[in-house]
Amino acid sequence: MTSADHPVTRDVLDQAISYDQFRALTDRLLTANKTTGNNHSEAMLHYTRMNVHRMKRLDKGPDLIPGLLELLKPADRKMYWLVLVEAWCGDVAQNLPVIARMAGASDRIQLGLLMRDEHPDIIDAFLTNGGRAIPKLIAFDAETLEIMFTWGPRPQAVQDLSLKLKSEGLPYNEAAVMVHGWYAKDKTLSLQNEFAGLLETLLAPI
Repeated sequence: MTSADHPVTRDVLDQAISYDQFRALTDRLLTANKTTGNNHSEAMLHYTRMNVHRMKRLDKGPDLIPGLLELLKPADRKMYWLVLVEAWCGDVAQNLPVIARMAGASDRIQLGLLMRDEHPDIIDAFLTNGGRAIPKLIAFDAETLEIMFTWGPRPQAVQDLSLKLKSEGLPYNEAAVMVHGWYAKDKTLSLQNEFAGLLETLLAPI
């Protein structure tokens, strides 16, 4: 997809914030009993507090796998990774810290975050099965804004699990426990391997 075929412009990217700014924003909102978006219910605040704990844990590790680190090194083509997020979203908390670590390990990747609900035109251009699922990462060529790949909202294995649980009619809270249990057992390996595959494809000779 060329830059003319999507709504992301330089002006849009200028509005993006860093991962550290997102973490600080989340903490600041929680002190005022708020979260990102317009729904500041106790349930959404609870989800956001849980996500802060998840992000703190993942900020400390696991380490990036060696194969992924090697693929992050080449600097011939710089990328901009734009991720659509919200602080109350559990999948954001489970994946974003590792995505930020990937970007931080590479001289060729700049990471920027936008709140999904503040940018409906952008998320609507990158729907997942017709839904506004997040996190949604769009990797752009930093020079041309051509889309190089997209990823999200979660690793394929847990996406399949989530769809299976939904089809079985499992209550949301029970399904969430199983999904987050999967994340705990996986230790970010599926996420890292998926990005290794995406980067390997980009580096493959034509």
